[in-house]
Amino acid sequence: MIRIFVATAALLSLQMHGTLAADAAQGEQLAQRWCASCHAVTADARQATDIPPPFTAIAQRPDFNAARLAYFLLNPHPIMPNMGLSRTEATDLAAYIASLRK
Repeated sequence: MIRIFVATAALLSLQMHGTLAADAAQGEQLAQRWCASCHAVTADARQATDIPPPFTAIAQRPDFNAARLAYFLLNPHPIMPNMGLSRTEATDLAAYIASLRK
């Protein structure tokens, strides 16, 4: 009985770890596809105004939290188009933005 419990706990731990791992490189591809028409999505990109904010500015916010950003990206907002991102895609995109943090 204990062996079954330990094996189940180990399996769940591995599954959770894989679920929590985000792919910033995939997030960068999503940013280029979905976000670059409005946001400056790379560290060296320039835009005429800060509305919408560049991804580097989002990453530098003192209260930046990748998990909160991923959740925000999952919900449609009036200013942003509904991209229909999956949870994995939202997490990857948030991880990419986090990678721009200095």
